This record gives sequence, structure tokens and C-alpha cells, in this order.
Amino acid sequence: MAMLTCDFCGRQAEEQTTLTWSTSVERGRRQRYCDTCSREHLRAMEGKLDTEHW
Repeated sequence: MAMLTCDFCGRQAEEQTTLTWSTSVERGRRQRYCDTCSREHLRAMEGKLDTEHW
């Protein structure tokens, strides 16, 4: 099974358990964020801020 890694905190999970994770594209690169990081940084994500500004 494929493992996915949160691009913010490094948490890993099997792909089938990541339905609550967020995905974004920054500078042409797909990034994934676990549910915890997604909730914590929701406003920055909605404002389309790059992760360097979080």
C-alpha cells in the first residue's frame, strides 16, 4: 500500500486513510497536508498563502 506524507509536519499514513487530508499545488508541485495541519492552517489555505507564510 502507498504511504503519503504530510508536507508540513511529516506525518505518514496509508493512502486509503487520507480522505480527510488536503491537497494543494504550489509552484507546480502537489502538496498534501494531514487533517490536523489542514485544520490548523485553514485560513492560510483559503487565502492561498504559500506554506512559507504559515
